[in-house]
Amino acid sequence: MKVNPFLVDTNIPKHLESLRELAMNLWFSWNDDALDLFIRLGYNPSQRSRSDYWETSHQNPVKLLSIIPQEDLMEAGKDDSFISNLNRIYRKFKDYMSKPKWFSENHRNEKDFLIAYFSCEYGLDESLPVYSGGLGILSGDHLKSASDLGIPLVGIGLLYQEGYFQQYLNNDGWQQERYPDNDWYNMSVKLETTEDGSPLKISLPLGDEEIYCQIWCVKVGSIPLYLLDTNIPENSIRHRAITSRLYGGDREMRIQQEIILGMGGVKALEALKLSPSVYHINEGHSAFLSIQRMMNLMEKYDISLDAAKEIIRATSVFTTHTPVPAGNEHFSLELVSKYFKNIIRVMGISLDEFLALGQQEPGKSNSFCLTVLALRMSAFCNGVSKLHGETTRNMWHFLWPELPIDEVPITHITNGIHTFSWISKRMKELLTRYLGPKFEEEPEDPALWTRIDNIPDNEIWRVRQLRRESLIAFTRNRLSQQIKQRGVSIAEIRHAQEVLNTHALTIGFARRFASYKRATLLFHDIERLTSMLGSEEYPVQIIFAGKAHPQDTSGKELIRQIVTTANKSQFRDKIVFLENYDISVARHLVQGVDIWLNTPRRPLEASGTSGMKAIINGVLNVSILDGWWCEAYGDLHGWAIGSGEEYEDQEIQDDIESEALYRLLEHDIIPMFYDRDRTGLPREWIKMIKTSMKNLGSYFSTHRMLIDYTQQLYLKASHTGKTLLKNKAKTATELAQWRDRVYREWSHVSVSGSAINAPEKIKVGDKISISVNAWLGFLTPEDVSVEVYFGKLDAKDDIIDGEIVALKPEEQIEGGWKYSGEIVLRFNGRCGYAVRILPKHKDMVHPYTPYLIKWEK
Repeated sequence: MKVNPFLVDTNIPKHLESLRELAMNLWFSWNDDALDLFIRLGYNPSQRSRSDYWETSHQNPVKLLSIIPQEDLMEAGKDDSFISNLNRIYRKFKDYMSKPKWFSENHRNEKDFLIAYFSCEYGLDESLPVYSGGLGILSGDHLKSASDLGIPLVGIGLLYQEGYFQQYLNNDGWQQERYPDNDWYNMSVKLETTEDGSPLKISLPLGDEEIYCQIWCVKVGSIPLYLLDTNIPENSIRHRAITSRLYGGDREMRIQQEIILGMGGVKALEALKLSPSVYHINEGHSAFLSIQRMMNLMEKYDISLDAAKEIIRATSVFTTHTPVPAGNEHFSLELVSKYFKNIIRVMGISLDEFLALGQQEPGKSNSFCLTVLALRMSAFCNGVSKLHGETTRNMWHFLWPELPIDEVPITHITNGIHTFSWISKRMKELLTRYLGPKFEEEPEDPALWTRIDNIPDNEIWRVRQLRRESLIAFTRNRLSQQIKQRGVSIAEIRHAQEVLNTHALTIGFARRFASYKRATLLFHDIERLTSMLGSEEYPVQIIFAGKAHPQDTSGKELIRQIVTTANKSQFRDKIVFLENYDISVARHLVQGVDIWLNTPRRPLEASGTSGMKAIINGVLNVSILDGWWCEAYGDLHGWAIGSGEEYEDQEIQDDIESEALYRLLEHDIIPMFYDRDRTGLPREWIKMIKTSMKNLGSYFSTHRMLIDYTQQLYLKASHTGKTLLKNKAKTATELAQWRDRVYREWSHVSVSGSAINAPEKIKVGDKISISVNAWLGFLTPEDVSVEVYFGKLDAKDDIIDGEIVALKPEEQIEGGWKYSGEIVLRFNGRCGYAVRILPKHKDMVHPYTPYLIKWEK
């Protein structure tokens, strides 16, 4: 049977047409007024027979407009109060889109500045399910803050026909997965078209075959997000399925997805006539973009591969989110060869040279690592918290083996959250009332958050109580729905509608279910947990949510253990597991619980952001000192489980840290929550809420994060790239030629004979003269930097937190140069110094990419 497709558009009255524009821009997802408008359109309590179309549409404004009866739309068009509200919100939206923002006010002289942000998933709103978890949520928040700040940025990703799986549990508590199709024509995405109205498409080689992609656009405020889609007739059935599932399929499917994301994403930008000045690789999945950029630059400017690499390194930002080597994306050399053999011929290099770009040990490693490729091709690299930066420098130190660990060129920019996507409406209204209207525009301003002290205790506590009540109502409703699907009795459904206590201390634990996150740490001593949760005087309850990867049986087993425990008689009203964790569930939890629990094995949590979302809602954190909490923790900010210890024996670790958690709950947390004054207020608890919000709310924001990225990485990358592209990339060619000359001469370069001129007794503050001889071969002093690296020594005679001073060429000696300079000693105790020589060029971002260094022996 031949099916001839055609599209039918929603018939919206002309004076309601702005509804369509609002529905097609995810600006609505962080603006309560816009959401309330759609909720009002979807449900009218005065007509009791009318369905709640907002819930039927799964809170999707585009679908709402398509399912609401035409007569109801016409009725809304006659409602002058609805029209007035619509016009007010539309004016607010248009003002938001046009007014000057942070970037234009602070960097108005920047020209041709555009960031291309690549990520394999984006968590923007529950109505657009193309995300899995934390990485996608962060990517979505990144785009939203870029819009709020007016930073010129476009997003690149993939449009997954089935998204990530929807979770449900069987009667034994074992996770099951379903993959419903997404209906893009009833979501906030729009197909990009050519001038004649046909879909805009790109093609790219995939091994020996050609594959085609169409491009969809999601508007995130002022930021366009372009998503590539292979599900089109030009492709074979096998290739149409490439963009079917996020994190789905075998290794072959994964490399196909990541070639399309990286290389196809670059081609999509070309087709859209966009010329980014900086490419941001958010995690290694999109690292293949560097390969496409190499070919483009070589062709466009008629330059060598080495010159193209100089430009790519200078204009690439790479953010790694993985704290363990095994978590990085690896492909077999055979698979990489299969898909890149034709591209390698175009690039004019050998297979071994190509594979070396992603091998941890070129010529020796048996796999190709996308993180290694990204690190080698990006001059600007960062982890996502201070601790993760340290962990990452240690993990990848072998790529720069001669460098001290603290100089490994990977910095950190701590993650944040998009405040207005996660704060409850009631809390936002309360904060706006006391912090002032600037709060909505500058949530990253710490001065505004100090005004939290002006909020009366009873007002902030009232918001907290209302949000807990709302969470429990949501939980009862969702629990009833999920068990109803298992065919349980009416009595069980009624029981589900009565679980939990609206006045009890409520603990939330929700995240991806991986073994290292230890979701069941609280179950280590069931008798003790029974005693805590069974108290009638001081009731405690726990709500869990989260998904395990479909192939992670250990994660699924953790879920089963929680459900089994929750079904025991002593816990049936006090422990709940909510299925199908998504943005909606997350929002209710972080806004409604009293305690946000986090129990990873340090240092396996790169950052974590769910606890940040809890803070802005007046929820207190109880966490292992890992990820972001290492920077956030303070005596009045919440509680730390342990003191940042790391263990080799996991059983001992679980014993110690579960005991620490029980003691915190029994002796600190529960007593403080129930310590009420005559008016029924827990004053000390409220004091901690205020202190936590005041001191942490501004910093752990994606507004602050985006400002950091812009000022520390994006602008530098853009400026360096423009320098290298001058005169048709002549500067890049000259830099590549200079580097080639340095490589050829480097075997003749060395430093030796260092000497210090110091008094017999050296005191803090003394200046010490140092001299050394440098042998440069055919290089000149302009080609190198001779440096002293000095500081305190540890027990192994390694320099700790060293300082660097560049020495100056003093005189030419036979076969080389004498360098000298002074260092100032700012510390006492055992100290030491070492001398080194590195390449130096005014157009290099830094001397460690690529890596050359020699130390005095």
